[in-house]
Amino acid sequence: MSAKQNPATKGVAVTPGTTTFQSNFRSLYVGTGGDIVVTMAGTDVTFANVPDGTFLPVEGSDVKSSGTTASDIVALY
Repeated sequence: MSAKQNPATKGVAVTPGTTTFQSNFRSLYVGTGGDIVVTMAGTDVTFANVPDGTFLPVEGSDVKSSGTTASDIVALY
């Protein structure tokens, strides 16, 4: 199902390595670009060189501080 058919209804600011998620997020918005390390299905995945203003359509449970250089991140549910 595309985001247009089922858009996010909640968002929370993310502090990598600190924010505790009650459930998996559906996507991430990256305000200031860089690398992002996301835990997806128990595996850490690095997204390198994510540009400013990007929506990452990934489902994950954590944004790691180690390796994450992007900022102004918002988790969408």
